Amino acid sequence: MVDQQIFNKLLQDYKQRVDLALENWLPLETLNPVKLHQAMRYSVLGSGKRVRPVLVYATASTLGIPLNQVDGIAAAIEIIHAYSLIHDDLPAMDDDDLRRGRPTCHKQFDEATAILAGDALQALAFYILTHDSEMTPDASRRLAMIEKLALFSGSRGMAGGQAIDLASVGKDINIAELETMHIHKTGALIRTCIQMAALTSNTVSDAQFEALDCYAKKIGLSFQVQDDILDVISDTHTLGKPQGSDAGLDKPTFPAIIGLQAAREKALELHQQALDAIQCFGAEADILRLISHWFVQRSH
Repeated sequence: MVDQQIFNKLLQDYKQRVDLALENWLPLETLNPVKLHQAMRYSVLGSGKRVRPVLVYATASTLGIPLNQVDGIAAAIEIIHAYSLIHDDLPAMDDDDLRRGRPTCHKQFDEATAILAGDALQALAFYILTHDSEMTPDASRRLAMIEKLALFSGSRGMAGGQAIDLASVGKDINIAELETMHIHKTGALIRTCIQMAALTSNTVSDAQFEALDCYAKKIGLSFQVQDDILDVISDTHTLGKPQGSDAGLDKPTFPAIIGLQAAREKALELHQQALDAIQCFGAEADILRLISHWFVQRSH
């Protein structure tokens, strides 16, 4: 098993790697339209956990894929995530003023610029997938990746999950409905990370692909359960966003529906299911096992 010190170094290396890729793909803020490009860079290059790129790189490492072949994938998915945060924070949606310890995009700039920044970032993600020369030259594989990202970030994935979230505010929903919402809103993009990285491999078997996808489903949900727990027990400074914001908006959460202790048990149960899903892999998947543990133990 990879020890904690090595794991922490890997996380840092992955973050630095995707930050370089993001810097490379984002338009310079000196280019016209200057304000729009400033807003795009502000939203993407701010501090963040880079969870989704980490998953791309960890999957590539597990499958023996050179990391330069997935830099574009990692950057594209992080850019999609950044666009979603910009739009989620808007007054018409969650109306948040703080993100990653800084003013949200619409507060730092203005609402119209934030909307356009999100739109432009979404388009940039797909541009990267069609133009990155380091990615697989296999056109059918690239097309499959583009299909995955389009599907899982759209109405049958992340955007659909946000729509369900907004429709659930102030309503009593059951645990199955809450899980469905987060499988789409948070889990879909996490599945995309692992599927797109796996599509780069020429040797991954159908059984391995399915095992990785099952793992992704479990950690996608455990990540959200822990997010809900932290919204209750953490503080604004640690989280980098307003603590208790979900409760303030009367949003359904795991602690609100099943209780804080049951939510903690749920996160650990999902973690174990994630580990069980990748039993077919040996030590090469230890990084994925540690990521699952990180998801349910993190403090922000």
